[in-house]
Amino acid sequence: MPRFSVIVPAYKVQAYLHACLDSVLSQSYRDLEVIAVDDCSPDGGGAVIEEFAARDARVRAVRLTENQGLGRARNAGMAQASGDYLIFLDGDDTLAPHALRAIADRLKATGDPDVLVYDYARLYWSGETVRNKAAAQLTEAGPAPFRLADRPGLLRLLMVAWNKAYRREFVRRERFTFPPGLYEDTPWTYPVLMTAESVATLDRVCVHYRQRRAGNILGTVDRAHFDVFDQYDRVFAFVETRPELASWRPVLFQRMVDHLLTVYTRRDRLPRAARAEFLRKARTHYRRYRVPGVPLSLYPRLRHALVRHGLHRTFRTLQQAARVFRRLRAAGVKSSRALRTSALRLHYRVQRLLPVRADRAVFLADGGHGHGCHPGALEEAFRGHAPHIRTTWVARPEHHHTVPPATARVAPGGAAYWTALARARYLVGNGHFDARLVKRRGQVLVQTRRGTPLTHTGLDLQERPAAGRGTDFGALLADVDRWDYLVSGNRHSTLVWERVHPGGYTTLEYGSPRNDVFQHATSADVALLRASLGVPEDSVAILYAPAHRDYRRTQCPPLDLERVALRLGPRFTLLVLAPAGLGGPLGPAGPRVIDVSGHSRVSDLCLASDALVTDYASLMVDYAALDRPIVLHTEDEEAFEAARGTYVDLRSCPPGALARSEDDLIDLFTSGQWRDARSGRLRAAFRERFCPYDDGRAAERVVRRVVLGESALPPVVPQAERRPVPSAAADRAHRPQATVPAPTGVPAVPERH
Repeated sequence: MPRFSVIVPAYKVQAYLHACLDSVLSQSYRDLEVIAVDDCSPDGGGAVIEEFAARDARVRAVRLTENQGLGRARNAGMAQASGDYLIFLDGDDTLAPHALRAIADRLKATGDPDVLVYDYARLYWSGETVRNKAAAQLTEAGPAPFRLADRPGLLRLLMVAWNKAYRREFVRRERFTFPPGLYEDTPWTYPVLMTAESVATLDRVCVHYRQRRAGNILGTVDRAHFDVFDQYDRVFAFVETRPELASWRPVLFQRMVDHLLTVYTRRDRLPRAARAEFLRKARTHYRRYRVPGVPLSLYPRLRHALVRHGLHRTFRTLQQAARVFRRLRAAGVKSSRALRTSALRLHYRVQRLLPVRADRAVFLADGGHGHGCHPGALEEAFRGHAPHIRTTWVARPEHHHTVPPATARVAPGGAAYWTALARARYLVGNGHFDARLVKRRGQVLVQTRRGTPLTHTGLDLQERPAAGRGTDFGALLADVDRWDYLVSGNRHSTLVWERVHPGGYTTLEYGSPRNDVFQHATSADVALLRASLGVPEDSVAILYAPAHRDYRRTQCPPLDLERVALRLGPRFTLLVLAPAGLGGPLGPAGPRVIDVSGHSRVSDLCLASDALVTDYASLMVDYAALDRPIVLHTEDEEAFEAARGTYVDLRSCPPGALARSEDDLIDLFTSGQWRDARSGRLRAAFRERFCPYDDGRAAERVVRRVVLGESALPPVVPQAERRPVPSAAADRAHRPQATVPAPTGVPAVPERH
């Protein structure tokens, strides 16, 4: 008997059915059966099902002789199911990779509950993926399993059948089936959740809910949407037969009203001629199932009043008035923005007429991010070695807390921002400055870029359309023409930058300023950083930092982070750093998976970790300067090379151990090869090539040359004499072990670093 019976009804989804069935059969969890039901579909869906059944014994084909609708097709699949748990998946949706393994693990951890509720993400035809907005209801914190009364917030989720796993014996005992008609999930989901003796949640996206551009049955204008009334009749009839469920009537009533209003207000559902009739019928249902005395706030009370009295014309009038108001407000906002833009433009012109201030410097990192990267290190060096220069940091308000107290803060786009750009002598940044910037005579612009160019960039992207998509090469060169200095970490960077960003600037091959902290930090600093990130004290912290995939429209992690964390065990913790510009985490966080994408200082993340796992990200060069283990995981090497390509053959000169698959990576860490002698030799050779100047004084050298005009700069400390701060794991390994037990009752003396 399989663990899961995955029931897939199919009707007019031939274009998506391959992807749907593939997503199930390719799951890493194999103990399953697929019951694919051809609901007498007029397209080729039946042939697709037969094809899959012929090549995989786990697929069972069920063919209905006449079209019976989604609910009845699911019933036909349930009749054939033999698994411990039932999972429903519509023929145009897909399971996320490793979803069944995660579901199986959670079921085991929670004692095989009657129902497990998991999350989904909407997958739009454009390729955009948006997670369910009510995901907070799926938290795994707290006791589990539980009953619905303990977590009533679950009723705020989309009431569908396909975001849950159901214990088949529970469904059989309660004789649950799907009714005919549209909205068939309503009289299934509410009774199931209210009746279940044990419920658990899984805070993970397991289903990709396809948002089809056309052809979605709920997006079809038809009188069939009147079926929603019959479905709520069934819900309340079920409650009538179960007196113990009477307390749920107020919640069900409010959910019904909200649902009816959703159907009524959506333009893609009801024919215009049927709208008034629909609202009259909604009035009947409102009065039939109303529970007096339910407290409502003002807006819901107004909506309820419109349904209660069937005020179709009033409702339409209010909707039109609201649309007019929104348009007027949008026009007002647009006019206000135009006026503000004109005023700021005039302000900037006036400021450019005033003298440049020789004692001012402006710093910008990642388009307004927090204090960090190379500009952050240079800002600190300005204050330390050229204290007569007053520094200003450009950051969005939510990042102002990262800026040191001694540094002024301005938000991008404001009057203070334009004043700083117009009057400061020194402009320091790691990316493109504002295109509206007019570089004045007497101003000095220092460009740092973000790291060592290991992958194709700049003008080389002209030959890489996937990677260079959207790049304005004319604007790129116009920005380069404003540079006075370019900071380079090594000879490789110098040669690449000067070719892909040709201009009249001077290259300062002095090292990577953001890596200076590696030579100055202490073990106490490392401990504080780990604590601030939530890394357990005795854990080995692995910083996972994959590069951006230009060949993918959506960015999903090359690794199944939860599986890796589970396989590695409690000794390891993953710090997950999403590629720059992603705007969100790579995946769900957990006890041993910590999202650190919002951290402004990548150097802090390096210090807090014990090892780096990456693929093509330039962060490996910085990490090599820290002299800690690096592991490369490059499963998609051919695809990445075709889309963006690399300047360095990382397989011939890697900075550490190589993993060709996820299982290889896990084995490297569980076996200890991630930090063996061979890994150390590879890292030493890589560090010699790419980190020749990272001795802790790179930022100082830049300031002495650019600001103080010195030509005799601090000499570079040889590699053998550098002492970067050890990782927490290495520090524990080298810490002297007590051979005599300490006397009881006497507090230990804290270790000093």
